[in-house]
Amino acid sequence: MEKLSMAALNRPSPEDFKTREKLPLVLVLDNLRSGLNVGSVFRTADAFALEKIVLCGITAQPPHREILKTALGSTDSVHWEQIAQTTAAILRLKQDGYRVFAIEQTTEKIWLQDFIPEKNRKYAFVLGNEVDGVEDAALRLCDGAIEIPQFGTKHSLNVAVTAGIVAWEFMRKMQ
Repeated sequence: MEKLSMAALNRPSPEDFKTREKLPLVLVLDNLRSGLNVGSVFRTADAFALEKIVLCGITAQPPHREILKTALGSTDSVHWEQIAQTTAAILRLKQDGYRVFAIEQTTEKIWLQDFIPEKNRKYAFVLGNEVDGVEDAALRLCDGAIEIPQFGTKHSLNVAVTAGIVAWEFMRKMQ
């Protein structure tokens, strides 16, 4: 076994990537405090060819130094937009036909393994602030909540790790 070279990976250029078909999933970042987390989410969005990222509230925007450190160039390939209020972003996505789910621990939820996306639908997942989670006003606008089962003492995952888990599971189920 040998590692693959960069050439063997056959990676598309950012320009080619932008024209390729995307997974019908938008990640909405609700007031993320860490630019490093935002950059990691950009890399995840690139890896799974997600439709776009929506940056809301205090969430840093490219070309923020911390984002660029972890994004490793994916800010050039992933479509993103900034919308000041998370609630406004959710309302716009719903108006555009998206089903919107908070990735959050709530009294009423769908376990991630039980969530079955419909093949011809578009989805948006709202990922919350590292301390407070998805803001209450935004949560009330969502079509539901999806929770990742956890079995340790913290019952808390880093938001960038969460983005990777839910994007992978969404992609796996859509294929």
